[in-house]
Amino acid sequence: MRVRYLGSGSGEGGSPTVFATDRGTLIIQGYKVTDRQALADIGEVPGHEDFVEIPIELLEFVNNPLDADPRRNRQRETSTEGQPPLEES
Repeated sequence: MRVRYLGSGSGEGGSPTVFATDRGTLIIQGYKVTDRQALADIGEVPGHEDFVEIPIELLEFVNNPLDADPRRNRQRETSTEGQPPLEES
């Protein structure tokens, strides 16, 4: 699976962050949900899954996740520079 950075609410390299995959999915780097009432409201979560909380403002980066990576001319430890563009399904 290939992953491409879409945007971050805390600047480069921080959390929360939104990524798009070449499988047509999104990966969210955010704050682990630990609030007991929130988890009770959500219900049972399988052991191989989890929830993360992100600010609503991060959704601005998801309008068209197949657009170009906004970091194209910037470097970062997890940079995807040089990766082929994601294919549309």
